[in-house]
Amino acid sequence: MSSTATRALAYPTTAISSITRVDNIPASTVQCHASNLLQLPDKTLLCTWFGGTQEGIPDISIYLSRLAPGPSSSWSTPVKVSSDPTRSEQNPILFRDPATGTIWLFHTAQPAGNQDEAVVIARTSTDNAVTWSAPYELLPGHKGAFVRQPLVVLEDGTWVLPFFYCRTPPGFRWIGSDDVSAVMHSRDGGKMWDEKLVPNSRGAVHMNIVKLPSKREYVAFFRSRWADCIYRSTSKDGINWEAPANIALPNPNSGICAAALSGGEIVMVFNDSKAEEGLARREGLYDDIAPADDKRVNQPGVGGKSAVWGTPRKALSIGLSKDDGKTWKYRVLEDGDGFCMTNDSKGRSNRELSYPSIFVETGAENQRSIHVAYTFFRQNIKYIHISDVEEYVNGEGA
Repeated sequence: MSSTATRALAYPTTAISSITRVDNIPASTVQCHASNLLQLPDKTLLCTWFGGTQEGIPDISIYLSRLAPGPSSSWSTPVKVSSDPTRSEQNPILFRDPATGTIWLFHTAQPAGNQDEAVVIARTSTDNAVTWSAPYELLPGHKGAFVRQPLVVLEDGTWVLPFFYCRTPPGFRWIGSDDVSAVMHSRDGGKMWDEKLVPNSRGAVHMNIVKLPSKREYVAFFRSRWADCIYRSTSKDGINWEAPANIALPNPNSGICAAALSGGEIVMVFNDSKAEEGLARREGLYDDIAPADDKRVNQPGVGGKSAVWGTPRKALSIGLSKDDGKTWKYRVLEDGDGFCMTNDSKGRSNRELSYPSIFVETGAENQRSIHVAYTFFRQNIKYIHISDVEEYVNGEGA
């Protein structure tokens, strides 16, 4: 499996003909991270993310902004959707039920930096995400469950929600060295859920399922806890998956996002960086907020591997594949040093470009039009509209 890269400007600009809009979505908190996009039938865009003082602190909550259709519209003032004063609420996902139009919001909730104690929370809206139902625990008994990527509806109407388990031995601090992926599937519109683990998936998380338009098959892409490369898996039915295998695209133990275009190509946004010898490493994702009285040591490695944190989340890139994600051509969207040896936004120390979300336009006239949102220095969410992603990746119109 191979990849080729085209270098671009260090930042996205409408001077590139295929980039038609660049926005900094308004922020109402010191930190903003982990956005997710959803487009409504009337073309209104919803963007959700988590915000507060810093990831892992209990003032982290879920926020939402919307962009009405039309070039003169602007993103709305963010609305705080969730508020649990005891837990850090993270990784929101929006989903629209194609049968009823109900909007679902899934997110995680955890005490401090203990992702091994996280639960998945759900709430619904029947008025296009203006008001919401009371929150509830979606998967009772599944402690350590974490979500990040969108729910997929199979051809028979089954809902498939990819997630991963954050696991650690009792008495140790979670750092991600034993995380594994799984899918939850529901055949009754989210009332009851069954679980299926992804085999041999230790370290492969943030499972992103993509339906192949030209086939009755599915492919999934994974972030790597080892900060080495992106992993790929396939499935005939969207529930039973092959063991993930690495592809040529790098990964710094950071979020990715992929989606299918109507022509069958797959588009992905990812960081063109990975761990290298000599690069500084963090003790863990929450090492700068660990309470002084927390005397636990980090969980041990498994199979000779430990999660790698602190690799620069730089060179945010857009890739295009015409062979179901086996080989890629890509171009940098925005670059910088990607410093993430801390999550601190208050002191503006973090400079990562990360955690992208993609929404592909529908309709024959928009076959290669995509919306992209991503974390900018953990200070705000940046939004980009690209009218023709193939043109962009090929370096045309620069």
